[in-house]
Amino acid sequence: MLRALVLLLALALGGCVLRGGPLPPGGPPGAPAGGPQGPAPGAAAPGTQAPAAPGEPGAPPRPRMGPAAMALLGQARSQASAGEFAAAGATLERALRIEPENPLLWAELGRLQLSQGNPAQAEGMGRKALAVASGDAEAQAAAWGVIADSLRARGRNAEAADAERRAAALAPR
Repeated sequence: MLRALVLLLALALGGCVLRGGPLPPGGPPGAPAGGPQGPAPGAAAPGTQAPAAPGEPGAPPRPRMGPAAMALLGQARSQASAGEFAAAGATLERALRIEPENPLLWAELGRLQLSQGNPAQAEGMGRKALAVASGDAEAQAAAWGVIADSLRARGRNAEAADAERRAAALAPR
């Protein structure tokens, strides 16, 4: 019953999650604008002034995770590693109520859905993460990674390979 409730909430939220380990304090580092889907929002057209670098005035905001969401993310990861998937999902949803526009939390929820064998829900969460990750190449790469893994889990290998290329092009070097 609780698992069904968590799945319904996950479907209603339609989000995504971060690939990899814990985030550094203060959030992920910035990355250059652009990528396989064209210039990032706010990127300068050829022959015009370059966009502001992360941290400079006029730069697009990078997702940062506040202490409450960071604590909930750590708790959810502990719960998931102990096999308490329903509790981990509920904990991530609580973090998303605090920071609903944080792509890293959506990507984490997508990873959780993948680990539970729900690739369709994971893809939706990956796409939600991608939608809210504008201006942050690292968060976009994490979202594309979730999307790639969810597509591959459903046998959509050509689409998964394309998503992996997008993630690799955005990943920090």
